[in-house]
Amino acid sequence: MTARALTATDLALAGLLDGAGFARTEPPLLIAADLVRDLVGEALARRLYLTTDADGTELCLRPDYTIPVVKAHLEGPRAGEAAACSYLGPVFRHRPGLAGEFNQAGIELLGRADREAAETEVVALALKAARLYTSGPLVLAMGDVGLFMALVAALDLPAAWRRRLAKDFRRSGMLEDDLKRLAEPAHGGPTYRGLLTALEGSDPKAARALVADLLSIAGITTVGGRSAADIAERFLEQSALGTGALDPDQVAVVEKVLAIDTDPVSAESELRAIAGEAGIDMGAALDRLARRNALMAGSGIDLGASRFSTRFGRDVDYYTGLVFEIHDATGSVGKPLVGGGRYDRLTEMMTAKLGLDLKVPAVGCAFWVERLAEAGGRA
Repeated sequence: MTARALTATDLALAGLLDGAGFARTEPPLLIAADLVRDLVGEALARRLYLTTDADGTELCLRPDYTIPVVKAHLEGPRAGEAAACSYLGPVFRHRPGLAGEFNQAGIELLGRADREAAETEVVALALKAARLYTSGPLVLAMGDVGLFMALVAALDLPAAWRRRLAKDFRRSGMLEDDLKRLAEPAHGGPTYRGLLTALEGSDPKAARALVADLLSIAGITTVGGRSAADIAERFLEQSALGTGALDPDQVAVVEKVLAIDTDPVSAESELRAIAGEAGIDMGAALDRLARRNALMAGSGIDLGASRFSTRFGRDVDYYTGLVFEIHDATGSVGKPLVGGGRYDRLTEMMTAKLGLDLKVPAVGCAFWVERLAEAGGRA
């Protein structure tokens, strides 16, 4: 099945985005599959449409626009400059019961140093664009991955735990398991402590190679489909995670922070109170939240009617700050109409892969035009 034909409202959306200064762009349909897998995480990687070129390189049809748009910008002559891009066209994902090809619109704001202003611009334009499709009630839901990472940093956890918590933040149930494990008292250590002591301080790559070699010597090549290298990576990660525990009071602070679900202004106030009482320094992250709240209020966004949850995340791994979705408040469309946020981690990974010495702040969003049309009764 192919994507539905573009409607007059879809074209009006494209015109609105272009008129707001987001130049229309159209990146290639095909992109290297390995690049996409590295950037989007497992959930989306399993839904790719794959093919191979004449040289044997595995490619995929673009599952969204963000990665190819960012890649094209970073490979272009103005990679170090600010850019505002928009798009409207087909993307491709396996979607059980639905067409694998569907239309997506969106905007990407790259290289803007005034981060909170850039985030406000994206959210305000997203709300305005949604109104092209529906006059019905909408809900703006927001969160901030950076707040959680500021909390983790303030707790002075080992690097392995910081990585684990960042990875599990958006995974239902897994973060609770992490906190339970952190709350357990540290014990004497596993029976392989001698090997861990020998590896302590070693180069991580060399340590992985040594463990992989030991497994190969023992005749262990695969377990459950995992290679010796994968098993070695898992072994070292689990070993590092077993080296530290949080004080019960610290776990209680994390749980208090993660329980916040209110409007953005009240969330800021509650977070400052928790941090102050616990003596935890989250000042920089909270100041960013305060600036963004002020800018959003000044742009006409009704923060009192918006929701801010410290547990809110989205289903890809590269978000680093603000995350947001716009929902149909009637519930007739169960999935987000618009979704996006700040994704500096994606540009960091991509510049590293391209060998570029650049820092490129990035924020954007995607419009699910079929859902928007359904919300407005224009399906």
